Formats: sequence, structure tokens, C-alpha cells
Amino acid sequence: MPTPELDEQSRNFAAVARAIEYIRANARAQPTLEEVAAAVHLSPFHLQRLFSSWAGISPKRFLQYLTKEHARRELAKARDVLSVAADSGLSSGSRLHDLMVHCEALSPGEIRSGGLGIEISCGFAPSPFGDALIAWTARGVCHLAFCSMAEPAMLAELLARWPAATTVRDDEQARRLLARIFPATPARGTLHLLLRGTNFQIKVWEALIRVEPGTLISYGELARRAAAPNAQRAVGSALAANRIAYLIPCHRVIRESGEIGSYRWGSSRKLALLGWEAGIAERTRAAAGDEA
Repeated sequence: MPTPELDEQSRNFAAVARAIEYIRANARAQPTLEEVAAAVHLSPFHLQRLFSSWAGISPKRFLQYLTKEHARRELAKARDVLSVAADSGLSSGSRLHDLMVHCEALSPGEIRSGGLGIEISCGFAPSPFGDALIAWTARGVCHLAFCSMAEPAMLAELLARWPAATTVRDDEQARRLLARIFPATPARGTLHLLLRGTNFQIKVWEALIRVEPGTLISYGELARRAAAPNAQRAVGSALAANRIAYLIPCHRVIRESGEIGSYRWGSSRKLALLGWEAGIAERTRAAAGDEA
């Protein structure tokens, strides 16, 4: 059952995004809480409470995640440690929840037909990163986009990719799906994705799904994991073609230099996704330490 937490997180995201934009633009100057709060027209107390409630970490801690030095350390860790685990078929054991993602691809015939004979349900619902449009078939989720345009434009973009499909609006089921994807409490389960792309794109997306939440990875490392070490440019094109946000986590890919890089749904939202996951990972590690 959908919970009120997502509604609150979605409402708060606009203020959080403004704070992230200011922090990002002024990261070298290491702005204080008071300076960030003044820039977004909130009191320091209100910003601290709102930001910490949304991200699980303070604005100051979040600022640390924006430094290139932190990014470079994380990238090095991904190559030296996580890639070994991935190459061995092992998980690092640090997954933030037990929702497993399985993929199925459209056939070439289904792609050529524009989805003829496929029924697609879709709806708008809140997420921690603002409202989102999600679409699904009987075979799995086929579209997830954070709202960066008005609803009619968002729907038009979806329908343009499935011109011959039958579509049904179902906002209530969309709320239930997003509550599973962004649970207040981690939960076990399996979510199926229906992918539409070339064989190479699907290979890149499947490699990306195996990247642990809270982890950064470079384009070069992702190319190696997709068994195409010399295809970094093609990997970038595959990420740009992704239409399933968060579940195919292209937000976890940054440049070798530590620069955040581009993102279909906005660079501030990409930073928000990374900070949000880092906050959850930090709380998970702390809880594991307390249990030990």
C-alpha cells in the first residue's frame, strides 16, 4: 500500500534540488549551512531538518560527496574491489534492499511494429525525486521518467515510443509500483523490466543493473563490465538511450575525472540520487555496526 512518505519526499524535493544546485555551484568555496539556507530562502534549522529527513545526511555531509577527491576514491574502489567481486559473480553484500531486477527484451518484430498488440498501463505518482511517470506491461516496467516537463509532454514522449500499443491510465497502480521501487523500509521482492534497445544497449544496461547502490562507476569500467573495453563512446550512447530511470541506474556512472557528467533528467537530480543512495548506505553501515 502506498505510504505518505513518498508524497512528503516528492514535495520536499524541489527545495532539496535548489540546495543541491547551490552547493554544486559553490562547492569549491565550501558554503556553510547558513549560506545554503539563505540561498534557498529557508532558515538554517528548517533546511537542516528538511535535507536530513530527505537524504538521511546533512547538507555538509552531502557536500563531501560532491568533491572530485571523493569521486576519484570511489571510482578507484569500484575498479580495485567491486570489479573483482563482479568478475567472480559475487555480490559485495552491500545492497540497500533485496529488490531483485530481472530483464526481458522486446523482440525485433515487436520493436518494428511499434508495440502492436501490447497493452501499456501508465500513471503519475510521487517519488523521492519529484513526481514520476511509470509505464508497465504484463511483462514488466517499460518506462520510468522523472517529471521534467508538463504531464501532456511526458505522456507524448512515452506514446511516441509505443505508437501502436494500447494505453491505459492507472495512477493508483503507479503509486503502488513506485512504493515498491522506493520503499520506506527495505523489502524483498522481484521486479521485471521490459527493455527496448539493441543487443549492445541491453548488454550495457544489464551490466549497469549489477552496480551496487551507493557505488560510482566510470564509463570505462562499465565498458569493461559489458565486455566492450574499447567502446566507451558507445556505452555513453547506450546510457543516453535509457528510458527507465533509477532501475537501470545510469546516475551511478560518472567521468574518470570525477566530473558528474550529464543526465537525462537533470544533473541536479543525478546528484540528488547519488547523495540519497549514499545516505542510505551510510545508515545501513551504521546499523550493521550497532548490531555487531
